[in-house]
Amino acid sequence: MIATILKLTRSDCKALDIKDAYSIHRVVYSLFPRSKDEVQRNFLFADKGGDFNGRRILILSKTKPVEPEYGKIESRNVPESFLQFKKYGFKITLNPVIRNGKEKTTVPVTGKENLRTWFLGKTNGLGFVVDSDSIQVCRMGVMTFTKKKDAAVFNQTHNIATFMGKLEVVDRKLFIKSFEEGIGRAKGFGFGLLQLVPLEDN
Repeated sequence: MIATILKLTRSDCKALDIKDAYSIHRVVYSLFPRSKDEVQRNFLFADKGGDFNGRRILILSKTKPVEPEYGKIESRNVPESFLQFKKYGFKITLNPVIRNGKEKTTVPVTGKENLRTWFLGKTNGLGFVVDSDSIQVCRMGVMTFTKKKDAAVFNQTHNIATFMGKLEVVDRKLFIKSFEEGIGRAKGFGFGLLQLVPLEDN
C-alpha cells in the first residue's frame, strides 16, 4: 500500500474550485484515472482540513497517484512492519447510520453516547478490539453537497462523526484488511480510512 499526502495551496484550492466534499472527491479521483479493466476504486482518503494557507488530504492506495496539475504529492510505501504492532492509537471519520431493512433506508445516529455504542458495535469482526474508555467522539454533524450529472442536480447529505482512541489487534489478517479496504459506508467521499499510530505494548 502507498500512503500519500496531497498538499494544496490557497491558490490551488481556488483553481480546483474546492468548495465542498464533492469537490474534494473529484480532485482525489482525478489522481487515479481508471483503466478499462478497473471496475472499482482502489484507494481511500481523509480530508485533513485546511486554513488560510491551504489544505491537506491523506490518501491510502494500492497504486501510486499520478502527478496532479495543481498541488504537490508526497508518497511512500507503507512498510509491512507498520501493521505488525499489537496496539495503535487510531482516528477515523465514519458515516454513522443504521439501516432500515424494510424500507431500504438509513437512519442517522446522533448524540455522543449513541455514537459510542454504534461505533463499538461497528468494530465487531474487523480484527481489533477498541478500548472503550479511550473513545472520543468529535466533528459530529452532516456533510452536504450538490452533485451534477448531465442535466440533473442531486443534493446529498451524509451523517458524519470522527472517532479517536486506542485499539488492540486480535486478528492480524482481518485488521490488515480493515486498514487496506476501509470501514463502513461512503468511502468515496472521505469516510472509512483508519489512521493509525503504533503504541508501545505496555
